[in-house]
Amino acid sequence: MLARLAHATAHHRKAIILTWLALTVFGGFSAAQVSQRWLQSFSIPGYPAYEANQRTLERFGSGDRPPNVVVFETKGDATKSEAIPAAMERALETSPGARTSSFFSTGSYAYVSKDRHTTFMELYPAGAANLDTKSGAGAILTAAKTGLPAGIAVHVTGHDPIIEANANGETGGPSVLVEALIGGLGALVILFFVFGTLPAVLLPLAIAVSSILNTFTLVWILTYITDVSIAVQFLIALVGLGVAIDYALLMIFRFRDELREGEDVETALVETMTHAGKAVIVSGSTVAVGLLSLIVLPLPFIRSIGIGGMLIPAVSVVTAITLLPALLAVLGERINSLRLLPKRLVDHGHPEDGPWGRWARFVNVRPVPVAAVGLVITGVLVYYGFQLNPNEAQLKNVSGRGDAIVGRDALTTAAITPGVLKPLDVLVENGRDPEAVAERLGHVDGITATAAQNDWRKGDAAIVEAFPAVDGADPGIQAIIDRSKAALKGTNATVSGTAAVDRDLVHAIYGNFPYLLAFVLALTYILLARAFRSLVLPLKAVILNLVSLAAAFGIVVIVFQLGHGSGIWGIDAMQAINPWIPMMIFAFLFGLSMDYEVFMLTRMREAYDETGSTSKAIELGLARTGKLVTSAALVLMCAFLGLSSGPGFGIKEFAIGLAAGIIFDATVVRALLVPATMRLLGNANWWMPKWTRTVLRIPQPKPAPKIAAPPTPVA
Repeated sequence: MLARLAHATAHHRKAIILTWLALTVFGGFSAAQVSQRWLQSFSIPGYPAYEANQRTLERFGSGDRPPNVVVFETKGDATKSEAIPAAMERALETSPGARTSSFFSTGSYAYVSKDRHTTFMELYPAGAANLDTKSGAGAILTAAKTGLPAGIAVHVTGHDPIIEANANGETGGPSVLVEALIGGLGALVILFFVFGTLPAVLLPLAIAVSSILNTFTLVWILTYITDVSIAVQFLIALVGLGVAIDYALLMIFRFRDELREGEDVETALVETMTHAGKAVIVSGSTVAVGLLSLIVLPLPFIRSIGIGGMLIPAVSVVTAITLLPALLAVLGERINSLRLLPKRLVDHGHPEDGPWGRWARFVNVRPVPVAAVGLVITGVLVYYGFQLNPNEAQLKNVSGRGDAIVGRDALTTAAITPGVLKPLDVLVENGRDPEAVAERLGHVDGITATAAQNDWRKGDAAIVEAFPAVDGADPGIQAIIDRSKAALKGTNATVSGTAAVDRDLVHAIYGNFPYLLAFVLALTYILLARAFRSLVLPLKAVILNLVSLAAAFGIVVIVFQLGHGSGIWGIDAMQAINPWIPMMIFAFLFGLSMDYEVFMLTRMREAYDETGSTSKAIELGLARTGKLVTSAALVLMCAFLGLSSGPGFGIKEFAIGLAAGIIFDATVVRALLVPATMRLLGNANWWMPKWTRTVLRIPQPKPAPKIAAPPTPVA
């Protein structure tokens, strides 16, 4: 089929190029249109804390967002001050529809430090929590400061202001275009040294631009069917850039190899499509499977990333096997013209005679020490990977500068529980007595104080505020929430608030992880078994990919959770990794790193079919794909480093995790572990019983043609 497609593409190359050009121009229009249709909210439907938050928002107009905490410091008795409640009123005026609590509205000393020099107000902003919603801390601070007498200091802190302080106030970060340009510039430099000729350098970038813009067209259509997260735009630009260039690299490498072997242009194109084109389809399928697995999670935000993200490899594959061959057919031998670097720097003849060929022969001779080195490096990172703490960071560990950090530290100095930054809000319904609920909560171990003020009642509903003794992301918060739920059983009261919703998020992601993992492993194994015609190779590939993922998690733990090197990005040790980060890294990295396995094993399988020798297959396969895999990994790394320029620690954890994981996989796993384990397995690599071929619908191998014996010479 791919051979027929190659012939058709070569014969209709002008029509194909013009069609793709028109679609790409329309894709630029689509990208502008879809920018107004992104989903910017985060929901966990069906989970009690989230649903209670939504009912609170519907009845009271607030509660979906964590409170801003307005902190006052004075040398006198804060409870006797007249200026502080006046400043609180001014702060409230900046947030129409907000709900507040303080010593002055409740009479509770839970809002005051023991020395009475510090007090605070909880200010719950009105409206829903969207990804682009600002805390409004600056306006609150300005209003509270106005007319405040000397001797009283005021600060505005809380979950959202602290996160904004970590991002240095830049919640938007670089635009998609800027980040794509950063990644594209890095890719251009790499392609310059890889190919050394202008057409070969520009072709992958042209394919990437076409793939990205046409993906935007499909996503624009998708937004009329379902909500699509705003995060998808960054993934299209950056993952699309890397994936499309990777597939173009594979095709161009093979095309140039065929030309070097003396094939004419159309024959070279057919060979390229037959072998490299098949690898592109299998690679794209594995990436799509990893992303599609996200639909298993009961989170619309992440599901939309999976569905929208799946379009990225799908479009990249179609572009690589239609537009790219058409362009190659037009260029022909001119793919090697307009040299930018001296030929001796980029062209070393047959790759098996180069450094990768020498390395492959070394691995064949000494597979045990090579495997041992790879396992030691991987083992250290996997050890750290198992220490991963998928959770919201405690706010005390969030670095940054500004008033929000000063306010947080003022609360700590005053010995006020960090639980006031993410309090538990209990929604009391059906006319139940909130005072009785507050009384019950007050006896729960780990709850320091409760309040049920009169103006937090509407109809048959009311809200009770409770301050846990620990931060809402502390490991002990789950036990406090569980005890609170047990204490309120049968009271028509539901524990909610940011801390409780965060726990629901962790349960929603990791409670469903076994199903996601089974979905990905099963589909990937079947795809690879069909592609490699072996039951052993796909099993080895899946196991090594899981090991590679654990090692990538280890890098994230070392850098961000433990803080070794995170200062490069202006971040301190977080002691936790944002809960959605590991799942997203898994979905993306599993497929992307499997690309390199497919690139390598496709050539190895081809070499084995030609020679019947496992050691020769390893030598030829690694020699012919080593440069390709490392170049492709560097391109993806540049794309993800561009993504890491975004604000906030979450996006940095995601981007650096992917970048480091890709490089680790392309070097330690693909250059050490894959060839060494294959050499140790020997002929077992290719084991596939006849019945499995039938089940997987793989054609039976054709028997070798019988060669007639030469005639007996006549004396």
